[in-house]
Amino acid sequence: MRKLAALAAVVTMSVGALTACSGGNYCDDLKSYVDTGKNLDTKKPADLDKILAESKKVEKSAPKDLKDDWKVVVDYIGKVKDANGDTTKLAELAKTEGMTKIQAAQEAITKQAKDSCKIDMNSTGN
Repeated sequence: MRKLAALAAVVTMSVGALTACSGGNYCDDLKSYVDTGKNLDTKKPADLDKILAESKKVEKSAPKDLKDDWKVVVDYIGKVKDANGDTTKLAELAKTEGMTKIQAAQEAITKQAKDSCKIDMNSTGN
């Protein structure tokens, strides 16, 4: 449904099979972020609070080359949270935020997660 369109990048990143994580705090924080996102319900403000908190934590521990990408993700989740489940606002957010920018950030994060942390964020399933 359209209400989920605004969280497409986050949900895609949040479901995945995890393998061994190496690389310090960033990988641990990333694993926690992915685990938090597994059962994300965008209708529940508490779930959005949790994923926003986890994304901020990952943003802080992210390698320099991913700081800007994580800022895009954090800002986007914050705006989704601010929409408070309003499907009209979420649909507008999906249009105005430029899914290209979010997808580019997602691709960079996903590649680094696989290469450095051995976390496959493209896998389906919980």
